[in-house]
Amino acid sequence: MSTDMAELATAAQSIHNPVLRGFHPDPSILRVGDDYYLATSTFEWYPGVRVHHSRDLVHWRALGGIITERRLLDLRGCGDSNGVWAPDLSYHDGLFHLVYSDVASFASGYWDPQNFLITASDITGPWSDPVRLHSRGFDASLFHDDDGSTWLLSMSADWRPGRNRFGGIEIQRYDRDQRLLVGKGQIIFSGTPAGLTEGPRLYRRDGWYYLMTAEGGTSWQHQVTVARSRKLTGPYETDPSGPMLTSVGRPDLRLQKAGHGSLVQTQNGKWYLAHLVGRPYTPLGNCVLGRETAIQQVDWPEGGWPAIADGVPADEISAPGLPSHPWPAELSIDTFDRSELSPAWSTLRRPATPDWIDLQSRPSHLRITGGQSPVGKQFPSLVARRAGAVQCSLETVVEFDPANHRQLAGITGYYNTANWYFAYIARADDGRRMLEVLSCVSGRLTGYPQMAVDVSAAERIGLRVNLDVPILQFAYDLGEGWQPIPQMFDATTLSDEHAAIMIDGEPAAWGFTGAFLGLWVQDLGGDGARADFDYASYLEH
Repeated sequence: MSTDMAELATAAQSIHNPVLRGFHPDPSILRVGDDYYLATSTFEWYPGVRVHHSRDLVHWRALGGIITERRLLDLRGCGDSNGVWAPDLSYHDGLFHLVYSDVASFASGYWDPQNFLITASDITGPWSDPVRLHSRGFDASLFHDDDGSTWLLSMSADWRPGRNRFGGIEIQRYDRDQRLLVGKGQIIFSGTPAGLTEGPRLYRRDGWYYLMTAEGGTSWQHQVTVARSRKLTGPYETDPSGPMLTSVGRPDLRLQKAGHGSLVQTQNGKWYLAHLVGRPYTPLGNCVLGRETAIQQVDWPEGGWPAIADGVPADEISAPGLPSHPWPAELSIDTFDRSELSPAWSTLRRPATPDWIDLQSRPSHLRITGGQSPVGKQFPSLVARRAGAVQCSLETVVEFDPANHRQLAGITGYYNTANWYFAYIARADDGRRMLEVLSCVSGRLTGYPQMAVDVSAAERIGLRVNLDVPILQFAYDLGEGWQPIPQMFDATTLSDEHAAIMIDGEPAAWGFTGAFLGLWVQDLGGDGARADFDYASYLEH
């Protein structure tokens, strides 16, 4: 058999969507040689800008995140669903370029979006110090033109009452040598009647500039819009056939919220679109897994418009025919034998630094020093991973000797500061060590004293959180087998739809992340409490 035939025989045949399950929104896709990368939004979570790697568009492995230190971005005080929005990853002159927006607000028409640019010769870093770009809008991206020039695009925010807050797509030249924006920014596209025009990306092909945007908002009305022009600065005409991709009007589709796209061309000349989707538990219901990443095949004839079959997201599509390249399967059990947290884990509002994350002092254990309360936004101590299926679980064994009721350690199903469930160990006033449960739904805290279990006699306590949407339930093991905590909780509150709150037409809260399962230690008195976790096992059922 020839080499070509052998490669064809082993080619990956199908892409199954979503390719990145769980909270992975706003994808930016990039090919460098034979390597493909997907960068996604992370909001208030470290490491910022999560990256996945593939060689066939079918199999993806997590590389972790790019923003791993406060030098690149400080998320202390970051609000729920603020932080890192819609990164853009590009490659030019031997360097990876990453643009990301740090959005500080969303109230009353203000976003305060500071855009940054960092570069590296390798996707794993080290990354340069950030270049501060403008704060005129979010969803910034870079376009490297054929003439060697580089341009920054973003949505243009307009705070003025009575104006369109999404004021169009703005472009401004970026001087790579001087590492600064030059010239004057200008609006090149005002959008379509779908509105909420954002997420711009620019491509040049066959003498045309193709401008791709997200419109309709990042929920049920989401869509990918394409416009083109012979000139970089326009005017741009939109595709007369309508949106390139959308789920609007199709509640029967498994993949909803389709929008916010990014194009890539394979080595064999085929085009694909990475885009955002959501999988509601019920038709147009809550998406507990958050916004995810899918890939669609694109037909892009010479001189024509890029198109997707039927203009809707497909669950399964043909792969590009590249040699199959699966990665070693992620281990279901993390025994904490590494010198740093595995790429599966994220930490809330602060990077995983040795002052609170310790994988050295006790071999094969994760020691977490306690942090702030659930509403604290400066120094929380939460290590969590994305829920990737509506039936999944996280299990651990913890050793914890709390001094009082202000020291808590356990396991959680978490969405944001206002929506979470927590099974924890704390010290009762009578000196007993107790396993207790708390819930927080829309900011309302509820205790369940009738569910409390005396665990004073157990040195090692097994804890499990089980997600079986629409139910979340905890269990424990004191050495005699697993016992469920009878209280069942509503898992659908750990969703974008539940978290978002509108008051008189203004957003009081947004929900842009998704459900996490994690290990949480709180030290409300700041007395140095710490807990040791022996392992963590994540399973999808």
